[in-house]
Amino acid sequence: MSSPDPVQHPVRLVVGAAVVDDLERPTRLLSARRTEPSALAGGWELPGGKVDEGESPLSALHRELLEELGVRVRLGAHVPGPRPGTTWPLGDRYEMLVWLAEVVEGTPEPLEDHDELRWLELGDLRAVGWLPADLPIVERLEAVLHRAAAT
Repeated sequence: MSSPDPVQHPVRLVVGAAVVDDLERPTRLLSARRTEPSALAGGWELPGGKVDEGESPLSALHRELLEELGVRVRLGAHVPGPRPGTTWPLGDRYEMLVWLAEVVEGTPEPLEDHDELRWLELGDLRAVGWLPADLPIVERLEAVLHRAAAT
C-alpha cells in the first residue's frame, strides 16, 4: 500500500483543545459529540477545527472554540503528537495540533457541529465512544492530566 500523493491530497492542519476545568489542577475534560459529517456523527472528540488559509493555528483554535462552544479560553501546554512537528494524524488527509485549555469566558454549549457536550472525570475519560483518530490523543491526555492533577 502506498502513501497518499501529497500533491494530489495535501495534508490539512486541524487544531483541537483538551478543555479542562482547571489548567493547574485538572479534574475533568470536556468531550463533544459530533453531528456531522455523517461518517463521524455520534462520535466524541476534542473540540476544534480546520485552520483557514492565512490563519495561525492558535488564532484558528480560539475562533473554533468561540464558534463551536461559545467560549473564550486560556491556553496551556501543547500536547505533542507522534508526527514531526508534534502533530496527531487524523486519517491520511489531516494532522492535528492539540493544546490544553481552560474556559475563561462563557459556558460551553454545543452551538455548531455538536449536539452534546460532556465533562468527563479524569478517571473516566473512556466513558464515551471517542472517534478512532482522537483515541490516541485521549490516551496521552490520561497520562498528562493525571500528572498535572497530582502536582
